Amino acid sequence: MRPLLLVLFLGACAPSTRPQQLLYVWTGAADSTAADFLAVFDVTERPDRYGEVLTTIPVPGRGNGPHHTEHEVAGDGRLFANGFASGRTFIFDLTAPQAPRLAADLGDLGGFTHPHSYLSLPNGNRLVTFQMRHDAGRVRTGGLVEVSRDGAPIRASSADYAGADSGLRVYSAVVVPSLDRVVTTSTDMMLDFPASRMVQVWRLSDLTLLHTIPLPDGPAGDEGLLGAEPRLLADGKTVLVSTFNCGLFLLEGLSGEAPSARLVASIPRPQRTSCAIPVVVGTLWLVAAPGGAVVSFDVSDPTAPREVGRLQLGPAEETHWIAVSPDHRRVVVTGNRGLESRVVIARLDPETGALAIDDRFKEPGATEPGFRMSGKAWPHGGNVRGLPHGAVFASR
Repeated sequence: MRPLLLVLFLGACAPSTRPQQLLYVWTGAADSTAADFLAVFDVTERPDRYGEVLTTIPVPGRGNGPHHTEHEVAGDGRLFANGFASGRTFIFDLTAPQAPRLAADLGDLGGFTHPHSYLSLPNGNRLVTFQMRHDAGRVRTGGLVEVSRDGAPIRASSADYAGADSGLRVYSAVVVPSLDRVVTTSTDMMLDFPASRMVQVWRLSDLTLLHTIPLPDGPAGDEGLLGAEPRLLADGKTVLVSTFNCGLFLLEGLSGEAPSARLVASIPRPQRTSCAIPVVVGTLWLVAAPGGAVVSFDVSDPTAPREVGRLQLGPAEETHWIAVSPDHRRVVVTGNRGLESRVVIARLDPETGALAIDDRFKEPGATEPGFRMSGKAWPHGGNVRGLPHGAVFASR
């Protein structure tokens, strides 16, 4: 046998060294009598089973309203996920990546209720945003709670302050260790109160609330309302804040005594549409945008974001959640309307920001890309239609 043929033969027979790529999808049951669940997909890029469901893990209760998870799987192998409708936090143990287990099921912590977002801290704990708290029979604005990897509360701090507007509800956060800061946004998930435009700045080391500042408006007249997600840029100190009304704001003077916010971009949006979740990849800012789009911006100059890529799905799709793979080359997308029961994956060029649908991620025999979470017999039992929301990649 010639040497080259021998090498090719041995290479074909050797086991693949490609690490297994997994996607965890936090999924609600469309039938309120069925269990919500975490679905585990094998998304290793192999032609034989790209997108296979490996298992599903049901959670207690019904109608939990699966919403946000962490955006990345932390080094401790725990994944925090909220059931916003029931006010629960579910902690999944992913140390056996293909066979996760439910490690904890938590309710109110320290009087705070309805958890929303989870952030990993440098000490291995999680920082949890809570929308509300109970106070002498009244429901008031929430705050921050630091918890252990098992969900045990360590310390808490209220977002309430003298003169706080009625719609102040802590939504999401970003941790800035280099400046000893946390930044939180405010949007009322229940839509019971007028929209808030407030961003709050906290000291990370003791969770002291330091400043509450407004987000200004721009040419659309309402970009500052409905704060969504703050994100830390690659320099470790610059924070951009998005709003559901499609404003993008640069926070200035974050470590000083008078921080402020400046509008640096306003994404056009048709009436009654919104922007949603962003992610940062190097000098790129990716965001779920109106019209069934995911848009990438070059934010190497954060004072002047520049659009460099756009994924355009169909007119019936409404993009909401996005998360990026560990190698920064794939983006998972879930949403509403035409995406209500569908998961799609986009390809990303992390150098240029170019985006394109991943046509290979689809079910056998399907004519459209993506995975429909309907008409399936789930490993945990039943065939309820799934409503995917938070989703996160991981490498085994």
